[in-house]
Amino acid sequence: MNPVVVCPETNDLFRTLKERGLELVRCDSYAEARGKTSDGDAVLLLADGYPEKSTAFPADAVADALCGERRLFVEYPQSVPAFGLMCPQQASWERCVVASDVFGEAASQGRILKFHACSHVSAKAAKTHLALARVAGFDTAVYGLPKDAHALLFEHELCPDLLVATTKLSQFVAGRHGPQKAWSAIWIWILKWLSPDLDVPELVWDASVRPTLQRDAEVGDAAERSALIRGAEWFGKARLFVHAGWGDGTPRAANGMPDGVGSGPGGDRKKVGDGSLGMIEGASSEIKHDGLQAWRYGLRFDCMGEASMALALAAKLVDKPEWGKIAANLNSFLYETSHFADGARADRASQSYGLVCWTGNDAAHGVYYGDDNARALLGSLAAAATLGEDRWNTRLTACLLGNLRTTGPQGFRGNRLEDDTLQEKGWRHYWETDRTNFAPHYESWLWACFLVAYEITGFEPFLERAEKGIRMTMEAYPDKWRWTNGMQQERARMLLPLAWLVRVRDTDEHRGWLRKMGTELLGFQDACGAIREEVGKTGTGSYGPPKDNASYGVSEAPLLQQNGDPVCDLLYTTNFALVGLHEAAAATGDELFKEGESRLAQFLCRIQVLSQDHPELDGAWFRAFDYKKWDYWGSNADLGWGVWSIESGWTQAWITSVLAMRQKNTNLWDTVRSVDLKPGFSELADFMFSQEL
Repeated sequence: MNPVVVCPETNDLFRTLKERGLELVRCDSYAEARGKTSDGDAVLLLADGYPEKSTAFPADAVADALCGERRLFVEYPQSVPAFGLMCPQQASWERCVVASDVFGEAASQGRILKFHACSHVSAKAAKTHLALARVAGFDTAVYGLPKDAHALLFEHELCPDLLVATTKLSQFVAGRHGPQKAWSAIWIWILKWLSPDLDVPELVWDASVRPTLQRDAEVGDAAERSALIRGAEWFGKARLFVHAGWGDGTPRAANGMPDGVGSGPGGDRKKVGDGSLGMIEGASSEIKHDGLQAWRYGLRFDCMGEASMALALAAKLVDKPEWGKIAANLNSFLYETSHFADGARADRASQSYGLVCWTGNDAAHGVYYGDDNARALLGSLAAAATLGEDRWNTRLTACLLGNLRTTGPQGFRGNRLEDDTLQEKGWRHYWETDRTNFAPHYESWLWACFLVAYEITGFEPFLERAEKGIRMTMEAYPDKWRWTNGMQQERARMLLPLAWLVRVRDTDEHRGWLRKMGTELLGFQDACGAIREEVGKTGTGSYGPPKDNASYGVSEAPLLQQNGDPVCDLLYTTNFALVGLHEAAAATGDELFKEGESRLAQFLCRIQVLSQDHPELDGAWFRAFDYKKWDYWGSNADLGWGVWSIESGWTQAWITSVLAMRQKNTNLWDTVRSVDLKPGFSELADFMFSQEL
């Protein structure tokens, strides 16, 4: 007879097998199952109380396994013969790895599987088929299994009719396990191990979180419009806008949230604000056993400025005035009522006047990334133009000038500045001291800001320093470039300033630089539109792939393990490539950029998250996508922003904004340069660059 399964009706394995036409007898207890089976029959004792409560392994089940009367599979047991009592443990950076060759090609030995928040009972066994270990790798454990690996699935040596899973394997739908073909092969093997004559179908299920469209789906104008609307709706569905009813308003580490990471929307946080108290960062890559994700509750200046642009553009396009109100509230919060721009940053006599700090937590000390200031500036300027607002113009002008006067003679500012050092050395030290920093991730978008500021105001230092920095960086390409998480992100970041340099100084040389960078980037574009990641030369990057298993998860890291891994990065590359290609196409009319942008936009519409089970994720874009598996996948080695993270600014805001601009047949350059910063500009510039400060 078919195996008997002890589990609730809601168990994923039971439901999926039933949907595939394999009827299993379901029981509520082993005693009931024992009464419905005879010698040689198989029973699956599945984990009902996971992860809080491990599974009781009744004495009669132990006896049946020992004497060979039943073939047994047990999940997450409290005890096992020869192992005794087993205490549950919670995995941290460990991953599920195939430890034998029994499952076939779909789940070959060394293969890494997606298994989130694995609670398990500790065991080591000789005939282990699935293991839990801290391993580096993209698809496979490239450095092998470490000696301290735990068994997740093993055949009991003393009880040959007993198969043990030290965790709950049968929650593969709700738990968002993957890849699906690998888990299907594993379950087919388990069921055939229990009942060799059983005709087991391939398991196929609708993932609870999946791409909106398949790889070859047509994407037209209506699909793009739908994607941008869903992208804008996500900010509210994810409950990112801080509400006064949340308590302190900004849940952070003091409330038991290390690094500002805590449970997703729920409790008081079901309430959604209107932007006047700011907006939290987004979703962490940490996924719970039930498929829910952790949220990042930090308040970030850059994300809020960028989100205001996306909401403002979408508001005008689809007539949603409430989105426009939130966009305006976010900017008023940033520049008028929060700590981001107050204190020394609001004091005209201060060395850091005009700058805006990175996070609300760092407000007292002031951390100033030029890159973050640039993205927030562009977002706020675009929002101001779209909403027809001029109330933030003085603060935006001061921010542009504050970043300019801390930029050196050759056009470089460095990765970051800190307020204490800036107050000690003074802005003129940075303005007058030569430095180079061939790192477009940190430098290039400030050059874009300076170019459009020059277009608006005619202030020559904006153009001089931007043009020098761009020239030196292009002359240093590629050997002297410093890549951050990968080389592709550096190429993607350069497109925007190069496109806008053509706007300001349209020369053959400048067009040549832009086409060279676009050609280099698009040389990695797949037929489906995805742009494959690539790391640069060893020793020239900040955060390379892990060099051993112990290095996995200890710092920032790329999504790939080695060049050729079919992954694209929507946090550091794809998002900025979309903006850059859009602006390059608008500046030059070159078909190279037009075609590359269209393919990329269509790809992003296909891979946008679709989820009825998790509405807080629906309409978002995760950081990583494997365009061969057509799934959200990658090396999850990054300490803070892993494969399944969603960044409200960097990723969500820019993709949504470009899709909106494509619908409106406009571009960021024409949008931002329409902001009138000239009133009061000369007086403020003269003051900020005066010798007396």
